[in-house]
Amino acid sequence: MQVGTIVRISLHGRRVRGWVVAADVVPVAGVELRPLTKVTGHGPTGEVIDLARWARWRWAGRTVHFLRTASPLNAVAGLPPPISGTSAPHGCPTAQKDGAQKAGARKDETAAGEPGMAATLAREGLARSRAVLRLPPGADVIPAIRVAAQQGPTLVVAASQAAAGEVARRLRQEGVDIALVPRGWAQAAAGARVVVGARAAAWAPVISLAAVVVLDEHDESHQGESSPTWSAREVAAERARRAGAACLWLSPCPSLEALAWAPLLTPSRAEERNGWPVVDVVDRRREETLRAGLYSPRLVDLLRRAAADHERGGGVRAVCVLNRKGRSALLACAGCAELARCERCQAAVGAGEEATLVCRHCAATRPSLCLACGSTRLKLLRPGVRRVRDDLERLVGVPVAEVTGDADAAPDLSAVPVLVGTEAVLHRGLRPDVVAFLDLDAELAAPRYRAGEEALALVARAARMLGPRAAGGRLVLQTRLPGHEVVQAALHADPGRVAAAERTRRAALHFPPVTAMALVSGPPAADYVAGLGATTGVEVLGPADGHWLVRAADHRVLCDALAAVPRPPGRLRIAVDPQRM
Repeated sequence: MQVGTIVRISLHGRRVRGWVVAADVVPVAGVELRPLTKVTGHGPTGEVIDLARWARWRWAGRTVHFLRTASPLNAVAGLPPPISGTSAPHGCPTAQKDGAQKAGARKDETAAGEPGMAATLAREGLARSRAVLRLPPGADVIPAIRVAAQQGPTLVVAASQAAAGEVARRLRQEGVDIALVPRGWAQAAAGARVVVGARAAAWAPVISLAAVVVLDEHDESHQGESSPTWSAREVAAERARRAGAACLWLSPCPSLEALAWAPLLTPSRAEERNGWPVVDVVDRRREETLRAGLYSPRLVDLLRRAAADHERGGGVRAVCVLNRKGRSALLACAGCAELARCERCQAAVGAGEEATLVCRHCAATRPSLCLACGSTRLKLLRPGVRRVRDDLERLVGVPVAEVTGDADAAPDLSAVPVLVGTEAVLHRGLRPDVVAFLDLDAELAAPRYRAGEEALALVARAARMLGPRAAGGRLVLQTRLPGHEVVQAALHADPGRVAAAERTRRAALHFPPVTAMALVSGPPAADYVAGLGATTGVEVLGPADGHWLVRAADHRVLCDALAAVPRPPGRLRIAVDPQRM
């Protein structure tokens, strides 16, 4: 039995799972040893167990939480034999013969510019041991992964399991020994050349780790919402540091945390511009657009063209994004201009079925009338996705489907040329000709300190769906803030504009990465933060809505303070590096 083995032991009449975290340990006096009930199989290695102890400190969690994440989904009693003859990626001497048939295709790709750009930046980043690569949305990341894998066993952390599966599929076609985790945990532990997966892959077994690649490091899916709020990006970087491996973070719009972590490497301006689609900015303050509301003449014209293309080729041709569900998000009385609100909780109500109003906060319903003057004439201030779908069907004259994150059933995409939905529609793996943000201001003016970065991330995801400029797609941004740095960054294919503006604001407001922060909540939070308030170098703000904000100059001071104060009994939630605030 070795360190990391998963076992079971009987405690208080229950068989519980455990991990061997040390060997040849002499028990202290008064401690009675009990026999193991069962040896389940392979588990995380010793270096991953040490990493879990670090993560416990970094995110104020429990070691067992990270050990569960690092363990296989099912019991692994034995490891498969390593695959011979396919372990080296293209470019290595042992792979040149096996990859001869694909050499011509790679040469054509390199001539197109993007793979050469990604590979060149990856080589420079590997020479620095760690770097942030700003690759445009239309760029192919596979050449960068291929270059990293030439260093030796490589860990690739993607923003989603779908993206990880696509990387694995393409590299397998090149004959590379790939383990796609979590299902391929045993293959990874047996010594696969490249281990790839989504967030939990940061803990996957890799023998003799030589390089780490994090794709779309800006994506919020790399960080968990439940406590402990650990980040796969940070775990992967720390793991690479401990192993002496090179680490690359890739993104079309790097976060400020990434820019503070390592040097930024960018392609030439021409290469970066070619990697973004054509961007149309529709100023909603203009008279003709002001009268049209969300349906500007430019938008309707593009949608009608897309519908005509659908008749010739089929498939979804246009995607409209609006992060408001239902038929309406805000109503007002046409007579007295009072907002339509719930009489029970005062939240905004929206249109329901059969002339009723429904509160989305407490689900209360009432007839469709104004509580202030009794008028039944209500005007729509903020239409939702369902209302927009109906309007677009009338304007464009073609079927329009609705897509939201909680849709009961996926629409038949072969029959509709236009989709409208929340940002969930950007995750459907489509290749449309047009992507339009109907109301980008809702993202730009969101009451969150990371609103600018999050808005640019959505725009970059839409740009990736459209492909590079040569593909001919168009990205439409409807806004009343055409001079906003996010709009200008997309228009000029220059994400650095957002980073420069955000850096100044964060420094003035003492937000990350200038400081380190944590949100503390739960019934025992008041007692816990009272102890934190006495800690040198830690600032406690609040409470606000049952939350306390804890801030320090850096993570070392913050995490030391969180670990030093004893936790009172009860459900205490500590969210280090909160994303939504």
